[in-house]
Amino acid sequence: MNLHVTLLTGASDGIGAELARQLARPGPCSQGRPVALVLAARRIENLQAVARECEALGAQVWVRPTDVSDEAQCRGLIADTLARFGRIDTLVNNAGMSAHAELAEVADMAWYEDLMRLNLWGSAWCTHAALPHLKASRGLIVAVSSLAGLVGVPGRTAYAATKFAMNGFFESLRVELLPFGAGVTIAYPGVVATEIRRRGYNAHGQAAGKSGLDEAGAMPVETCAALIVRGMARRQRDVVMSFKGKLGRWMKLLAPSLVDRMALAALQKDERAH
Repeated sequence: MNLHVTLLTGASDGIGAELARQLARPGPCSQGRPVALVLAARRIENLQAVARECEALGAQVWVRPTDVSDEAQCRGLIADTLARFGRIDTLVNNAGMSAHAELAEVADMAWYEDLMRLNLWGSAWCTHAALPHLKASRGLIVAVSSLAGLVGVPGRTAYAATKFAMNGFFESLRVELLPFGAGVTIAYPGVVATEIRRRGYNAHGQAAGKSGLDEAGAMPVETCAALIVRGMARRQRDVVMSFKGKLGRWMKLLAPSLVDRMALAALQKDERAH
């Protein structure tokens, strides 16, 4: 059977789980071929629940518990996927953690390094291990970044740093892959209705328990995933998901000081609300 093999990290909930559900049926992303999904994350019970949903939609699913902040586990994930399916057509680097803290509030920056290992290095290690096989399949690499990787905002020094780093890594890799017919799509979600910000780090490197952002008008996770899937099918360079995001990207070039003032005003508004 000529399966289309897609590997998703961070697939246990949120954007990753919804991507898995939307990619489970044959469609443009799989070139109409039957779908095999490799679902990777740390929480095995959640992964198994997502796997059952995807199997009900017709996909062949393999669950592979993985902590992408560990290089050996990343490389093992790729090796085991190849041993099981013999190929990788799409790698979706979705695993990540959020964080919200102003730098002055941080006493020990060790968790900044932890966040970089998870958000940047986890994607880099998985991509490096899978690269020869994605070249061979003329496949697609997807990096789920953030609008915080396009425009720095107060309270996001750690998180934005990881996402800016991701963007530089994958933009450079995109050009390297041009001669091989493989592609890179970078997605830039804004505020999406998931638990990522509540589980993310606070100034002490602990789970925040609350969002540091205004959640009013948060994008439904189904909409976010659908936009990424459409971008994958079209092999788009970038998927910027909202008018505000697209406007902010251009305003940063045309009126950067205004963007800074708007970001600070939004933070102060949110702090008053809490």
